[in-house]
Amino acid sequence: MSQTILVTGATGYIAKHIVLRLLERGDHVRGSVRSEARAQELRATMQAALSDPARIENLSTVVLDLTSDEGWADAMDGVDGVIHTASPFPMVQPKDDADLIRPAVDGALRALRAARNAGIRRVVMTSSSVSVTTGVSP
Repeated sequence: MSQTILVTGATGYIAKHIVLRLLERGDHVRGSVRSEARAQELRATMQAALSDPARIENLSTVVLDLTSDEGWADAMDGVDGVIHTASPFPMVQPKDDADLIRPAVDGALRALRAARNAGIRRVVMTSSSVSVTTGVSP
């Protein structure tokens, strides 16, 4: 029985592997992206990687922002589970750690609240080794 899974941050390294695995096993995936251009990139990557290219039809995308409530309720509609991989990942460490930490925390809380409000009972959250090294230095 296939499910519909929302994967946040679907263009990220780990998320792409998750999306591919879900599509390969026959699930429907709704991937959150930052822009339509990123949605096209994700679709092209999955199309090239899928063992059965027809499974690309099980991939849809939604544009979401970790710092805004807009679109989260709609993104959760009809979803059976959420895999939250989205987090800011700047190329240069910001001068103020809060510029990185606050959007990550707020985004995770936003995803959790939207899932709760939609009645979704299964949420998986990922993290990065960067989360261990970011923050107060000794």
